[in-house]
Amino acid sequence: MQTHGELVHNKVIVKKQKESGRLYNRSHFGSLNAKGYLELDLLEAVFLLGENKIQIYKEKKELDFQTLVNLAAQKIPEFEINYLIFKDLRNRGHAIKLCPNNNPTTFYIFTHPKDENSHQCYISAFSERDMLDINKTKHLLQDITDTKGEVWFAIVDEEGDLTYYHVSLQTMNGNVCEQSYPAGSGILLKNRIVLFDRTLATSLFQKEFFGKPFGDGLQLSLVEGLYLLRKKVIEMYSIQGEKLPRAQCQSFIQKLQPDIKQRLLVFSDLKKKGLIVKTGFKFGAHFRAYTTQPDKTHAEYLIHVVEKDFKSIWAEISRAVRLAHSVNKEIVFAQIDGKTINYIKFGRLRP
Repeated sequence: MQTHGELVHNKVIVKKQKESGRLYNRSHFGSLNAKGYLELDLLEAVFLLGENKIQIYKEKKELDFQTLVNLAAQKIPEFEINYLIFKDLRNRGHAIKLCPNNNPTTFYIFTHPKDENSHQCYISAFSERDMLDINKTKHLLQDITDTKGEVWFAIVDEEGDLTYYHVSLQTMNGNVCEQSYPAGSGILLKNRIVLFDRTLATSLFQKEFFGKPFGDGLQLSLVEGLYLLRKKVIEMYSIQGEKLPRAQCQSFIQKLQPDIKQRLLVFSDLKKKGLIVKTGFKFGAHFRAYTTQPDKTHAEYLIHVVEKDFKSIWAEISRAVRLAHSVNKEIVFAQIDGKTINYIKFGRLRP
């Protein structure tokens, strides 16, 4: 039996209780008004009409799919993006509903009020031509995390295909404690620091996987070298044997790598949280991070350092998530906001 509805003021009203009950009680479409009639929003109505599950009339004239789509497109911002996501998730069995206009997300997935184990899921809809705003994302996640909800991002490409991401604030924790070391010295070359103190080099490499063997010594990346310089583990010398003040070292390195302060801030924070941090260059990120010794596990995370107001096209985010997924890692954006670092994880999702 097909349902019948009437278009009234941008809502489709289903009056027959038996028909409305199937949609409302079983599939969680619409809402009941004061008269007990079922009210469907235009997005729900377009979906049901496209699935041949309803006939819709206006002033006793039946509306076809094109007419209803034209009307919905005039009334609903970004209608085609929202419709494609709504249709896809409904066909996957999710009771997806439009959020109220004052909500920062586009949809939510209905969960039964009596289901104490369920978490409210909110979905933000994007076109591939939209931009990711990391600061807005952070605030959205903070607001929803406070209510124990979760966030999905749904991106529609120009062919109408969908990509879903689970987006979350990540707590970065490892189990490698920061160690103490005897003081030593390093030689500052153009792109790295070299230690020839064999005892110190061996200790740094074995305890916290600093650097990479260089003959009997150890070569350190610039960020590793600055970190150890600030920890007073090493002093820096030029190739002529001149001792270099810390400020001079940092100034020299900053000319080579202008974002070194931001990288060092994140590197130091991750070390404090018990992670081993190495370059992520071969994976297209700033760092890769291990929660334990590298001989016991692969790096779990790729970390990319970004500023507070970082924005990106979705193609770049898609590339980063896809690459991380292909090497069994998770991509995390380390957003620097003053002295605070927010770790925002994007994970591929199959709803």
